[in-house]
Amino acid sequence: MIVYVHPTCTTCKKALKWFELNGVKFEQKDIRENPPTAKELLKIKETQNLEWKKMANTSGELYRSLGLKDKLPSMSDEEAASLLSSNGMLIKRPLVLDNGEATFGFKEEVYEEKWKR
Repeated sequence: MIVYVHPTCTTCKKALKWFELNGVKFEQKDIRENPPTAKELLKIKETQNLEWKKMANTSGELYRSLGLKDKLPSMSDEEAASLLSSNGMLIKRPLVLDNGEATFGFKEEVYEEKWKR
């Protein structure tokens, strides 16, 4: 299991604490330094049938400054995956990946269902 986080993100800290309290082992990666690849993002989108907006950090400063609210929906999947993978700050976090499953953000009830072992 890989958990992509931003070190100062309070939502990420809540997720990491949840994993620790529930004894779930994981590898932590800084999403800025080591974002998921475009190929990984395309696979997540395809297997989970998600829109790019659900995978993007829509409340982030970079997302807003690039005007992605209007641009992202009209991009091809390859363009969107390439853009998001080029800068981890554009990806909603924390992003958890494990055996083809993924979650974006932190909702305790989702983690209970998906990640509790």
